[in-house]
Amino acid sequence: MAQATTKDYSADRIRNVAFVGHGGSGKTSLVESMLFVSGTTTRRGRVEDGNTVSDYHPDEVERKISINGSLLHVDWKGMKLNILDTPGYSDFTGDVISSVRVADTVALLLKSVEGVEVGTEVAWTYAQQQGLPVFIVVNKVDNENAEVDHAVARARERFGHDVVRIHLPVNAGLGFDAIVDLLHMKLLTFSKDGAAVTVGDIPADLKEQADHLHEELVEKIAETDEALMNKFFEEGTLGEADMESGLRAAFLQRKIFPVLCTSAATGAGLAPLMDLLVQVAPSPLDRGPVTAQHLETKEAVTIAPDAAAPASLFVFRTVSEEHVGELSFFRVYSGAVQAGMDLINEANGKFERLGQLFVMNGRDRKEVGRLVAGDLGAVVKLKDTHTNNTLSAKGLPVTYTPISFPEPVIRMAIRSKSKGDEDRMSTGLHALHEEDPTFVMHVDGQLSQTIIAGQGELHLLIVTKRLKQKYGVEVELAEPKIPYKEALRSTVAEIEYKHKKQTGGRGQFGHIWIKLEPLPRGTGFEFEDAVVGGVVPGRFVPAVEKGVIETMQRGVIAGYEVVDVRVTIFDGSYHSVDSDEHSFKIAGAMAFKKGFLEGRPMLLEPIDEITVTVPEEYMGDVMGDISGRRGKILGMEADGHYQIIRAQVPLAEIHKYSTILRSMTQGRGVYRTKFSHYEEVPREQAEKIVAAYEKSRAEGE
Repeated sequence: MAQATTKDYSADRIRNVAFVGHGGSGKTSLVESMLFVSGTTTRRGRVEDGNTVSDYHPDEVERKISINGSLLHVDWKGMKLNILDTPGYSDFTGDVISSVRVADTVALLLKSVEGVEVGTEVAWTYAQQQGLPVFIVVNKVDNENAEVDHAVARARERFGHDVVRIHLPVNAGLGFDAIVDLLHMKLLTFSKDGAAVTVGDIPADLKEQADHLHEELVEKIAETDEALMNKFFEEGTLGEADMESGLRAAFLQRKIFPVLCTSAATGAGLAPLMDLLVQVAPSPLDRGPVTAQHLETKEAVTIAPDAAAPASLFVFRTVSEEHVGELSFFRVYSGAVQAGMDLINEANGKFERLGQLFVMNGRDRKEVGRLVAGDLGAVVKLKDTHTNNTLSAKGLPVTYTPISFPEPVIRMAIRSKSKGDEDRMSTGLHALHEEDPTFVMHVDGQLSQTIIAGQGELHLLIVTKRLKQKYGVEVELAEPKIPYKEALRSTVAEIEYKHKKQTGGRGQFGHIWIKLEPLPRGTGFEFEDAVVGGVVPGRFVPAVEKGVIETMQRGVIAGYEVVDVRVTIFDGSYHSVDSDEHSFKIAGAMAFKKGFLEGRPMLLEPIDEITVTVPEEYMGDVMGDISGRRGKILGMEADGHYQIIRAQVPLAEIHKYSTILRSMTQGRGVYRTKFSHYEEVPREQAEKIVAAYEKSRAEGE
């Protein structure tokens, strides 16, 4: 039930932070603790119990992982912290990308035992692409095997020497209950539930280590600013005020990546984390103007987060909620928005009237009167607005740069179990794509299949489950057919075909000579009319071309489209009574088929370029597996403890590769794929494909 609230926050009192990291690093639990420690909730839910605020969807409760991104907020010391809790599982990376896109700060979580993992690397890259400042949060410090020094060393090794500690955990492991704040040189001890913090002096046994780390922090802050550096040389240290202002400026410029320590389970370290978000993380004003495109001039313009300017917002996520309808999550980039306001969707030119505006805590909605530049919120029941759309006031015709979502890594063929459900299935699939742009679908007319594609097997499983729940359509998934192509190897200079039929009365007559030539890969189809002297009247030539095209679409040797061929008609004859377009169409089709079989035909297969990121110890196994899939290794490069392998692999060989790779690398390998080109199928495989086609035709007859 939506509750009304009247509290209003200006842009300088807003912090937008995305919590990202590898699956299982404790993002949802950490956010749950933030809600509890801030007094937003009265109990701390647990992922294991399925009662957290942000993982509320039945699929998330069942699987105990985040599947959707969640928007939440807390008030901490008069500041509004907008929290974007993101999935860690690579199948749901779309919500990580969209969350980072509208955040001003990233909190990158590491497990205290494993440290930097593949998902950590991926999330770091997203933050880097957006130029966002990053807090590195070593979580689960209460784990009995916690190795905070190891986690920090790995982070520094991977992300550079600008990674610097500002927390020293005390009693790391099962007894973790305190940290040394290295910025203010105080001991912070936490109550059992993490809600209360006692400030004290640093114990004698930790003083030497704390002094050393404090000195490191002072030097690192001094290095980032010439004035501070001069002061440091003059005085030998920096005062607390200089430390705070220097850290804030350096953090905003990505010159320092502070390391914090927390336990999401107990709440230890959560209050200092929120303090740093308030004191160090940038507000929308600190982040400054963003770039948009002016629709009339087509030029780049800068839009400042000014609450008094004309309103504009960007929709970064769309979710369909039961009993609510479609919820559009947005960031206000300029002006202020309120219910009843009319804005233009710049993608389609349609006016949208904003309904009720909400701030969110998972599924719980609180109605607000207005939201100003820099804030995040949600609105219900926009008619023609989806993810990546810009809504703006009439006098501000701009669009914000759309989110660039990754290409799919898995394809499946889908069909409804019940006849007559095809239209509902199509409607449902299109709606699910609007909610989640990393899920795509298309109908392949050549293969007579509806193909769905996404970021992994689980991703597609969740999509089909929602298709049943929301639209009542049960479906079956199957391995998709491979879109092979047929092509010529050699030129066939002279092909004659005479279509002649006499059945009493007017007959049929079409006589042509054509030439077939292979074209460079990717050229397509060319048809040339070289008839001279009117031996084939001009009115019949298009019919010949039509017959050729229809045959090419059906295929000749294996039922796949023929590509990259030039057909030239250069001679023929006609009958003044019996010749017509139909006769020449048949002649064109049969002549092409005859010539194609003489031209040493071949099958082409799609080749994908894949980029695989794996820990070094798995590189040999992964490369061997790629070679076993007829893959060609294009190159390798080291990236910290990881190896990035680029290769070209036939599409036919990488069905469900994401699952195979996870299994091979204990879940630590990820890959991306994109179409590269077509090339010839090896003879042995081609013979099997042709034989299967001929068998299916014989059975069909």
